[in-house]
Amino acid sequence: MKSKNETRVRRARRTRAHIRVLGVPRLSVHRTGQHIYVQLFAAEAGKTIAAASTVEKIDGLTGTSNVDAAKRVGALIAERAKAAGVTKVAFDRSGFKYHGRVKALADAAREAGLEF
Repeated sequence: MKSKNETRVRRARRTRAHIRVLGVPRLSVHRTGQHIYVQLFAAEAGKTIAAASTVEKIDGLTGTSNVDAAKRVGALIAERAKAAGVTKVAFDRSGFKYHGRVKALADAAREAGLEF
């Protein structure tokens, strides 16, 4: 039997293969028990265009593993992506369920101007 992480990674690989065909920058999310990380990768080169996470100092953050923190990180990545000239992205949830912190981050990024 496969572990929970192995099945998550398998789902993520399938999604990334589809995103590669689309040819748009990929907004990748990684969630741990304590933090949430998000990176924006270029479509063809695979280079990181922008990144944000709860590890960096964000003013007024009460905790790093809650929905509020995820919203702040979502808004931050959207701001950095727009500064780099990117508005259209493909959302890569890395095999995580689309609810809770992952959903909050996605919604905040959309509100801040990213299209996906």
